[in-house]
This record gives sequence, C-alpha cells and structure tokens, in this order.
Amino acid sequence: MTTPSPHVLAFDVFGTVADWHGTIRDEITTREPAIDGAAFARRWRAGYRPAMDRVATGEWPWQSLDALHRRLLDDMLGDYGLDHWNEAARADFNRVWHRLDVWPDVPEGLARLRRDRICVTLSNGNIGLLTQQARHAGIHWDCILSAENFRRYKPDAATYLGVAEIFDCRPQEIMMVATHQNDLDAAAGFGLQTAYIERPQEFGADAPKTASAPGDNDCHARDLIDLASQLAS
Repeated sequence: MTTPSPHVLAFDVFGTVADWHGTIRDEITTREPAIDGAAFARRWRAGYRPAMDRVATGEWPWQSLDALHRRLLDDMLGDYGLDHWNEAARADFNRVWHRLDVWPDVPEGLARLRRDRICVTLSNGNIGLLTQQARHAGIHWDCILSAENFRRYKPDAATYLGVAEIFDCRPQEIMMVATHQNDLDAAAGFGLQTAYIERPQEFGADAPKTASAPGDNDCHARDLIDLASQLAS
C-alpha cells in the first residue's frame, strides 16, 4: 500500500527547531565570562536523558522538564564555582530554555509547512516552556503537544500514538520531524513516518554532529525549507 502523505507533522524542538546549545552558551558566557559556555551547555544537556529515565522507571515521580532541568542545574553549579547563585538567579537562568532562539531557516520553513499540514510540537519540554519559547522566537504552531499531555516522556509509545488519537488519524498519517535518530526510530516503531533534519552544529561548531544516512528515514532534509520543498513535490 502506498504510504499516505502526512496529515500532521510532529516536531521535536530542542536541537531540531531551537538552537539550545548556542542560546545557553551565549547566556552563561554573558553572565559568567570565565565559564566555558560551550562545555557548560553540553553538560547540562547531557543530564537530560538520564533524568527522564529515572522518571520513566518510577525512581522519581512525574515532574516537568523545567523541574528536571532545575535539579540538573543545581547539581552542576558547584563544579563551575557558581554555588553562590541565589534562588532568583537560579530560577531565572533555568528559564533560558524558554528563551531559546531558533535556527535561521525555521520561520520560513515552518510557515511553508503549515500552509498544507498541521504542524505541532511533540517535545519532552513542558507546555509552558514550549509556549513561551515559541513566543520568544516569533514562530507559530497549530498546536503545542508535550510529554506533559501524556505524562510520559519520549520514547514512550503514549507520546507518539497520542498524536494520532488527538487528531483522529492513523499513525502512518503523522510524520515525526527530528534531528535525533533515536527519536525517529522510536516513532517509526509505532508506525509514524519520519523526517530527519540535519543540524550539524546542534552541539556547537567545535563538536560537529554526524548526520544520519539519507536512506534511514522517509525524508532527509538539510533544513525545514528543504523539507517543505520535498513535501510540496
């Protein structure tokens, strides 16, 4: 049977749409010039998956990604000589995830994709975070969906299949859009189509990322503008 044209595009946000590394690097460097901002950003992000795994296994109760980011931040500040930060400073810096800038192609690419398809987030970020990040970046989603809707972090089936349930469509009519192959592999395992977006500088120019092979997904695009062109053809 011919694969249907996707009706809904579900987007990963951190790395795929938003430049988490560059934003965090720049903000910590502005606040603390002596800090290696690139390393700081990567270390904070490195705790992301293990923290969510502790929630998934029941070791920790359900909590938002904002809460997990704050736990990780508190744990690492001392190692950078920043344990003198007070509560206000910590809380404000933790909200840097709400202020992430997007990659240059995103405004045009997303606008083009939304002409013909429903475009939603499908991120482990919580709803408030994703809403404020979109407003900060000046981008528009048709709907903001989050692991928080399902109280399950990706790659749990509830997140991917929950999109199909919300839009009353088959999983095959949804395309997961991400720059992380593990996210796409999980989505494909539950019947979704997949589109890989190249983001070679996700972890910084000094830590280039190797892209997935072009044949690993239904679509492979340089950026969202390229994906819009492919899906329009």
